[in-house]
Amino acid sequence: QVMLVESGGGLVQAGESLRLSCVASASMFSIPVMGWYRQTPGKQRELVARYLRFGKINYADSVKGRFTISRDNHKNTLYLQMNDLKPEDSADYYCGASNDAGSWDWGQGTQVTVSS
Repeated sequence: QVMLVESGGGLVQAGESLRLSCVASASMFSIPVMGWYRQTPGKQRELVARYLRFGKINYADSVKGRFTISRDNHKNTLYLQMNDLKPEDSADYYCGASNDAGSWDWGQGTQVTVSS
């Protein structure tokens, strides 16, 4: 099991930026899939951006060109740089890590609110 702690959420205006951080309790070299997901009330958690094996990255179409996922393996930290934020980006953002068996661990989430 991997403990994940997110930070960096907040209230911003449309067009502004935020950077989320997620610190993992285990070496990120041992985590095959790790990424950011978001959820709004009444909706399923959805992918924002994630690292897959061999450094491949997936982005949701809605964030391509605005969000960038990155990682610092030595600090066991995953980042999500979010630029040009829109009100529809408002959500609880979760850091998730999956092992080889497909079992997921999640952080407690950090709230992002974008006002118009």
